Amino acid sequence: MNKLPLYLNLILSIVLLLVFNSCSTPQDITYFQDFNMGQSIEVQNPIEIKFKADDEIRILVSTRDKELSALFSLTANTNASSNNSGSGSRYTIDAEGNIRFPILGKIHVAGLNRHEVQEIIRERIETELGVKDPIVTVDYSNLYVIVLGDVGTGRIQIDRDKFTILDAIGSSGDLKITGQRTNVKVIRENYGKKTAYEVNLCSAEDLYSSPVYYLQQNDIIYVEMNKKQKRNATVMGNSTVQPAFWMSLASFIVGVTRWF
Repeated sequence: MNKLPLYLNLILSIVLLLVFNSCSTPQDITYFQDFNMGQSIEVQNPIEIKFKADDEIRILVSTRDKELSALFSLTANTNASSNNSGSGSRYTIDAEGNIRFPILGKIHVAGLNRHEVQEIIRERIETELGVKDPIVTVDYSNLYVIVLGDVGTGRIQIDRDKFTILDAIGSSGDLKITGQRTNVKVIRENYGKKTAYEVNLCSAEDLYSSPVYYLQQNDIIYVEMNKKQKRNATVMGNSTVQPAFWMSLASFIVGVTRWF
């Protein structure tokens, strides 16, 4: 009987510890936790988006000759389609990395960024057709990244040259409160090989220095749900981490101890 208070004190201590932990504020919710006012962090050099096979791009050509400009908007070639918005015709890059452009014919664009493609087309129009000061605009058409997991999911259109993981997450509606921010995965394909990266959104230092801070087309972003959400899928759910569960268990143990 002399040992009973010792058992009770031990049980009470364990219960209080578990209750305290279950009620504590999560530390992995807030973004940029290590980014203080006035602090500067060097950002990873932007990785340029370069065109690949099957990418779709929009090209608009304007010249002083309206009839000639209209020819560049023709859609008779097999890999171009009209765009009623007036922002150019759409071209799909073939397996060899080429597009077939009106009048100019085949143009190799794979491995180039949009500014380089603009310059190539502009120079060819000037030199081959003798057109002075043509204006060429190349834009992304169907370039996207995919967002999956505990976040607003779907395809997110790339609409700028420097498209970051924050752009993608923000466009998807941000992570859910139950999404893990410390190990967001980005899967990228390079030359037929898939490579997985991990980003900690709670750390500005980790985020801005990550090689996947700037995204490329077809990147996949996956946000894993936290442990609480995973436990919801089990038979017991989250009952084992609730204070009421441990209080009931403690009462049961105390009752059994007294009976013995």
